Amino acid sequence: MIRKRLLPLLLGVAALAGCATDGTGTAAKRAAVSENIYAEADAALAAGQGEKAVSLLKAASVAHPVDKKPWVRMAQIRFDAAQYGDAISSAQEALARDPDDTLAYSILAVSGLRVASKALADLTRKNNLQGSVRSEAQDLAKLLRTSLGEEVLVTPRPAARAATRRTPSQPAVAAPPRPAAASGSPFDVLK
Repeated sequence: MIRKRLLPLLLGVAALAGCATDGTGTAAKRAAVSENIYAEADAALAAGQGEKAVSLLKAASVAHPVDKKPWVRMAQIRFDAAQYGDAISSAQEALARDPDDTLAYSILAVSGLRVASKALADLTRKNNLQGSVRSEAQDLAKLLRTSLGEEVLVTPRPAARAATRRTPSQPAVAAPPRPAAASGSPFDVLK
């Protein structure tokens, strides 16, 4: 009696074990295809084809919807291209998949700061930064300085500063080269 019940159970376990083995092989194939897509995206980036790289990474995100990797890479590509709105969107997608991803948070924060600083500069240039908007911007700047431990958040380029104050007899000061974002955290530019 026990043998009659045990035999179907063993056959079921064997069938499930066979399925599990096939699933592992499929997962390995998927991982290899993904790495191939990432290699193609890197090659496209190296060739200066950023949009092709992004389209390859979008295909990877569709193939693996729970994977954060394509979204983080798209965010970095968009950030490096100064497309901060798209960088923010991609970083948020990465954070939806992994809320602890530090690089995605860095890209999100710095991209947001760059968008905000441009908007504030435009408002200031048009003399429309007044009242509560101005005081809120000042409060946010104080909060950022305190959080980062910096007295100056973003130093103006020396050439831009010198160009506005120099006399005809003074030579223009060359701007120092910007650090590459790929070499470290996007927060490095705020130091």
